[in-house]
Amino acid sequence: MSSELLAPLDLAFWHLESAGHPMHLGALAFFAPAPASVPAAASAAGPGARGGGRLLELLAGRAAAIPRLRMRVRDVLLPVGGAAWAMVKDFDVRRHVHHVRLPGGDFAAEATAIAAELMERPLERGLPPWEMYLLTGADDAGEGPFAVLVKLHHALADGMRAVAIGAGIFDQIADARAVGVRRPRTVPPRSWTGDAWQVAGFARARIEELGRAVGVGASVVRASRFDPRGLPALSAGSSGTRRLGTAVLGLADVQQVRRAVGGTANDVLLATVAGALRRWMGARDERLPAADPRALVPVSRRRPGSPSGSGNKFSAYLLPLPVSDPDPRSRLDAVRTAMDRNKAAGPSRGAGALAVLADQLPPLAHRFGAPLAGGAARMLFDVLVTNVPLPRSALSLGGCPLREVYPMAPLARGQSLAIAMSTYGGQVHVGLVADGKAVPDLDRLAESLSEELEELLGITVTG
Repeated sequence: MSSELLAPLDLAFWHLESAGHPMHLGALAFFAPAPASVPAAASAAGPGARGGGRLLELLAGRAAAIPRLRMRVRDVLLPVGGAAWAMVKDFDVRRHVHHVRLPGGDFAAEATAIAAELMERPLERGLPPWEMYLLTGADDAGEGPFAVLVKLHHALADGMRAVAIGAGIFDQIADARAVGVRRPRTVPPRSWTGDAWQVAGFARARIEELGRAVGVGASVVRASRFDPRGLPALSAGSSGTRRLGTAVLGLADVQQVRRAVGGTANDVLLATVAGALRRWMGARDERLPAADPRALVPVSRRRPGSPSGSGNKFSAYLLPLPVSDPDPRSRLDAVRTAMDRNKAAGPSRGAGALAVLADQLPPLAHRFGAPLAGGAARMLFDVLVTNVPLPRSALSLGGCPLREVYPMAPLARGQSLAIAMSTYGGQVHVGLVADGKAVPDLDRLAESLSEELEELLGITVTG
């Protein structure tokens, strides 16, 4: 794979970026020291490497072995306005993997704070668009906890693809890749009849896609709010700074609520977000908004069991978050009803299906129309809420078990808050990314998530 054109949606993300709104995804993973019974993977980093140095070399070696991370974006002559992924011949992984030693104190709090600062910085566009940071404590003997921050440009991957790429650093994935054998691909015989049917099917599919794009465009216009009035903190001007908050929710609690009321675990989590926003507003002494804020809820367009492929393949739903409703059970019912309606329409319809519309635009439109499209996001939604699936098996790096992993989503223009969730080890880890000046009390919002789920659990299960 020496060169590959960026898909339309990837190109859109590439041109949406600005200095104040970097368009990279992130994840902050916390690891515990390796158990005494597990030998350190020193051989992968050289026999003389110790502590953070050993981990840094291990991390760099595994990142360098992932082909996608050796590619950068370059302009092309055709199509006009397009760009392509090109393999970097003189790739140097040391320009992407860095070591940060934190002062003594609360390691988790310090790592979270430095991760927020690192998330502010755009990736260098002339290089493969990703970075990894190894965060260790003042004692760099390799005996304490550590963290890894991963930054991937959204043009490189959507949530599911980012997981597939990032998972390559873990022992279980790296070991499987080292011993894995690819099966030869079977190419069916070509025939003129088959080709004719394929051409006809392709043309029919393109007509259907264009029809859906027209419908999405009309839905976007109808759904746009030319006088958006939501939560003041969510509509504040951008400062270019970032603050990161984290919360841990019990997956067993989420599932108990789901079993009691029906629906999905994601419905419960979305209702938890709505209730947490309401609690947060109360703590700020803010009046309820004139209209409930809208969440953009991404949904994957990748089919189960299909190859992960490259590029972004997702759509989204628009969901009113019922913060004005004082009853937690009623909020959950409202979320369930709205999400059922979204799912009945499908991910390729409605105003949230912006990715479908983006796929139909020519490269030149993305190059020159991205600033306008990015500025219009505020008229359509107030906050991004996404759920990123992770492998269910236990993961480790150099024999050190992964304990927590917090996904992080980028902030679009006009947005002050993005909420991303992932499930691992029987817990739901919530990563909240906010504009640092617009949302200085992000920790209070993180606490509100736990409080809201506890109340939902009491009302629906034990009440």
